[in-house]
Amino acid sequence: MTMDAFERVAAIGVVPVIAIEEVDHAEPLADALLEAGLGVVEITFRTFAAADVMARLSETRPEILVGAGTVLSPDAVTRAVEAGAAFGLAPGFDPEVVSAAAEAGLPFAPGVMTPSDISLATARGCRLMKFFPAASAGGASMLKNIAAPFAHLGVSFIPTGGVGLETMGEWLSLPQIAAVGGTWIARPEDMRAGDWQAITEKARAALARAKELRA
Repeated sequence: MTMDAFERVAAIGVVPVIAIEEVDHAEPLADALLEAGLGVVEITFRTFAAADVMARLSETRPEILVGAGTVLSPDAVTRAVEAGAAFGLAPGFDPEVVSAAAEAGLPFAPGVMTPSDISLATARGCRLMKFFPAASAGGASMLKNIAAPFAHLGVSFIPTGGVGLETMGEWLSLPQIAAVGGTWIARPEDMRAGDWQAITEKARAALARAKELRA
């Protein structure tokens, strides 16, 4: 049976969260990640290039699973789908965006930070959520406690924001964590400098750490 997008994300365990500024960086970025064996990427709508980067990757690097991040409006859902994104995430919960994603058939994880957020998201049928900003919101112990009352609903989370290689273990030790999101893997300054090898090395280290923690 073919895994859906979020099942593939969970199987990998770590998602590079990337604000990419140049469309021409799309393929070198994908190749750097793929060289490390990391076959997923979240391209955030924080830059004007985002939709074009997603479209480029969907066309030229179909072996990498492309997600859309910072999906803040129904229009962004449409642009993500048109660009070939396989899944979407947002930093917060917006019922209109959740509905738009459902109507478009886009697997979607809204952002949550409180029990109220989780209640609203589960009421809309969401079972995977982005915990953001993960470190500032209280870290793994905070998520463990606020998620406990919802465990019987089968909810899981992708913590993003302040997660790093050294803290991955705190998160991936929790059974409700599907994967961690990491901005450290491919920083804008690395891409501007064309330091694709640095991205490969960080991606390889992150993937190895995820596999080690889940062994």
